[in-house]
Amino acid sequence: MRRRGFARLGAARLRAPAPASALALALVLALAFALLPVLARAQGSKVSSAPELARAIETLEPGQWVWAPEVAPEGPVLVFVDLSRQIALVYRNGIRIGATTVSTGKPGHATPTGVFTILQKDAKHRSSTYNNAPMPYQQRLTWDGVALHAGGLPGYPESHGCVHLPYNFARELFTVTELGVTVVVEGDAQHHLETSGNALLSPFDDAGKAMAYHPLRPGEQFHWTPDIAREGPVSVIVSKLDQRIVVLRGGKEIGRSVARIRDADPGSHVITQIVREGRPHWVFVGMAGHEEEQGREIDEALLNRVEMPREFHRDLDAVIGPGTTVLVTNSRVGAGSWDHLTVIDAIHPHAAPEGG
Repeated sequence: MRRRGFARLGAARLRAPAPASALALALVLALAFALLPVLARAQGSKVSSAPELARAIETLEPGQWVWAPEVAPEGPVLVFVDLSRQIALVYRNGIRIGATTVSTGKPGHATPTGVFTILQKDAKHRSSTYNNAPMPYQQRLTWDGVALHAGGLPGYPESHGCVHLPYNFARELFTVTELGVTVVVEGDAQHHLETSGNALLSPFDDAGKAMAYHPLRPGEQFHWTPDIAREGPVSVIVSKLDQRIVVLRGGKEIGRSVARIRDADPGSHVITQIVREGRPHWVFVGMAGHEEEQGREIDEALLNRVEMPREFHRDLDAVIGPGTTVLVTNSRVGAGSWDHLTVIDAIHPHAAPEGG
């Protein structure tokens, strides 16, 4: 009987020669811990550690925002407006790529709640109701006037029903949405309530339905359900805080595993697989603050900082390909309660037996 154990994310020996993706993923996750991004707080500036904002959204001042589309460059987009906290969150492929403060409808002009779709886009829109007032980067949610657009941000609800965004954030958001994208509006602008949680994963799918995440049960090492989404871009999240690996395809979770991640760096890093000279390679993504690293290939010197169950590693390797993005972060992915595991069969991949 095959013994279940942990395989390090290195050059694991499989029955067939290990594909380049298996080796490269190990290198990706190892070197990803090398940098400690700085969380910029200036109004309207992009920051390099947007995933860490999952733990600090409430500290944003009016007009502040973060934007890191490199975290998930492809996949379905969802916009979530939280009226209670006066913030908006943007998710792509199930992962948060942006967060901003907003100003929504004032008393008597409340922003409606519900699930909407973007009906119209107009970067230079002017209001036909309010004295031809400019509404830059307008994205219409209802035909009677509710929209996302750049507008005033005094720190409290003051619009006539629209969702006001910082000007530059509205411009960035305009570039990643298209007609039909789902916008979920939830909460109560007059009362600060606890609404959706602050995990890095989207609370809703791209149709606006609540996502059903399934944290591992105590003692469970992993689960793998690829039939939930048989196609779409693949994103891998490695949560150092939760000691978990989550795999999403087409915006839906298809796998989750325990992991051993031995690194104290609280920062984030993004890596993607590309093809060079006919072979797959893992390279850094030049996020804001690390633009000079764009395209730098992973260094093999830093291996074996991440371990995962061997069988999960094989399942993961089967879905990895060019365009796969790996995010290593200290943000949470909704681990739930779990026990620390005693690993009986921790084998360095170079020593793993054939078919073991």
